[in-house]
Amino acid sequence: MVRVGDEVSNKQVIFRDYVIGSPKESDMYLTTGTIKLKVPENSNAVLVKNLYLSCDPVMHFFMRKTTVLGYGVAKVLDSGHPEFKAGDLVWGITGWEEYTLITKTETLIKIQHTDVPLSYYTGILGMAGMTAYAGFYEVGAPKKGEYVYVSAASGAVGQLIGQFAKLEGCYVVGSAGSKEKVDLLKNKLGFDEAFNYKEEHDLNAALKRYFPEGIDVYFEHVGGKMLEAVLLNMRHHGRIATCGMISQYNLDEPEGIKNLIQILYKWIQMKGYTHRNYYHLYPKFLDLVLPYIREKKLVYVEDIVEGLESGPAALVGLFSGRNFGKQVVVVARE
Repeated sequence: MVRVGDEVSNKQVIFRDYVIGSPKESDMYLTTGTIKLKVPENSNAVLVKNLYLSCDPVMHFFMRKTTVLGYGVAKVLDSGHPEFKAGDLVWGITGWEEYTLITKTETLIKIQHTDVPLSYYTGILGMAGMTAYAGFYEVGAPKKGEYVYVSAASGAVGQLIGQFAKLEGCYVVGSAGSKEKVDLLKNKLGFDEAFNYKEEHDLNAALKRYFPEGIDVYFEHVGGKMLEAVLLNMRHHGRIATCGMISQYNLDEPEGIKNLIQILYKWIQMKGYTHRNYYHLYPKFLDLVLPYIREKKLVYVEDIVEGLESGPAALVGLFSGRNFGKQVVVVARE
């Protein structure tokens, strides 16, 4: 049993160098260092034991430093910060290691509700959930009866947006990259329709098939050829809420987008956003989502791997669609 003040070994995932292009498992390696389980004197840092780590496409932009950083769930072991004390459970940005001294504590949020799985705070009750909530209710704002399209719909954010849309009475179609993911969307997550974009030779024709009257709101997570096709199929006064373009992240030269003139012709609003703009709505978000989870009105699919050593493969797999649902790495369960 470790105690505050002990010096202990600390497994870590480290980048070998700056990552250029698509990340590979060989870009990362597992090493073991040591750490003293004590916050330095006169510091407002927080020392945590990491429990669950989140794999997110946005981590591509963190791959410019040696240390792997991402969202996670952790237990506070020692704290110099007045808002956190030993024993608190928190979620926020932490290191890919067993123990982390967090000096930038502004991302940390104390976990108050533990009657749901703690791993949910890497996803539905964490960054992904806030992203979906903000995108749906604050940016896209579909109304009952509108036609909603979600790309990357089986991912951490997409699966929630689709379910929010159904709860609000919308017609919802999602796209994903395998038959199994399409089945998940239609049979477990309640989407009206879904299709495998990899089997469609003409995305414009596919969207016309599923949206003969056009798309009112598109939740953009892909970019590239998908966005080009969506623009042709948007309705007048349509809205595009953009929080990701995963097809573009690892390209040396981002693709140009055709059909942008449709924004003018159809008076389309296209707005980019991230969860960071909406942290102030987190209590309101919990008030909406926690009852849905408890009443089983929201389903959340997780792809959980065990052990820090499984992290690199899980993270790399995101960019090829290997994951099935929200990708989570378990470091420790308590």
